[in-house]
Amino acid sequence: MTTKKFTPAFGLSNRHLQTIYSSFFRKDITLDYEIQEFTLKDNDFIECYWLNKNRANKNIFVIFHGLEGSYKSPYIKGIMKALKDKNQAVVLVHFRSCGKKDNIKAKSYHSGDTADAIEYLKYLHENYAQANIFTIGYSVGGNMLLKLLGNDFVDNFIKKSICIGVPLDLSICAKVLNSGFARVYEKHLLKLLKENLFEKFDKHDYKKLINLDKQRVDKISSIKEFDDLYTSKINGFKTAENYYKINSSKQFLKNIKTKTLIIQALDDPFMNKDVIPKKDELSNNCTLELYENGGHLGFIEGSIFNPKYMLEKRIIEYFKEYF
Repeated sequence: MTTKKFTPAFGLSNRHLQTIYSSFFRKDITLDYEIQEFTLKDNDFIECYWLNKNRANKNIFVIFHGLEGSYKSPYIKGIMKALKDKNQAVVLVHFRSCGKKDNIKAKSYHSGDTADAIEYLKYLHENYAQANIFTIGYSVGGNMLLKLLGNDFVDNFIKKSICIGVPLDLSICAKVLNSGFARVYEKHLLKLLKENLFEKFDKHDYKKLINLDKQRVDKISSIKEFDDLYTSKINGFKTAENYYKINSSKQFLKNIKTKTLIIQALDDPFMNKDVIPKKDELSNNCTLELYENGGHLGFIEGSIFNPKYMLEKRIIEYFKEYF
């Protein structure tokens, strides 16, 4: 566990400005993706967006986005471009219904749903046998990835991993999001979650499946309530708290066998210091880097007029021995 120095951009030292600027004001990046629709064992699919796929026989960097993230997310575009510029093969694995297409099944993705990721990673390992496979997880994607590395992935061939801004204790993070200024983020995420669910109502009878109708969804006012009524039920958990308890990645960190770096900002508005693991909760393969500043997936250096994105620089540095 180490505490690192990070100097926020002048004018962006506030944790909310770090979070909001990186999400809504970053200069757009245009990328020419090669889209792979990967069929899963249950006959549903996930959308995987590649860059430099022709270089996949050497290294493959597999990225997992955050809650309601996608190929459109600025932090995803940033790291994919950074790796592309280093001539690396990189693939973004969307959670179900987060790409361009809605999925077939009624079930959703969730913060600890490792099955699809494992299926795709095994496919990569079998089809690119000579390649080194690396993984990068952001926020909820980081929680899923840490759970995968510490609990669900017995046949572990991942060379090295990094996770950033991880909600290591889902129950605590749900409470934090429902308080103070963080309610702004919760409201935004909830709007996206509801919109996606309303679209799925056109295909699936959720009243019959989990006793949920559109009118009740419309009244949901918190992430926890959404998880209580929908996420937990459609994925086979009893309640939101039951779902949080089983899927929070903090409890699995001590079992991780892959060399893994976890980056957390102590001022992340999506969580508080109670989510930070103690030294004895980490395996010898885990390194925890704590930063006083950075917000949620922000870490913007430079200035407001000439921003630099530290996360991309740190990720490239972490993997550079394999380039």
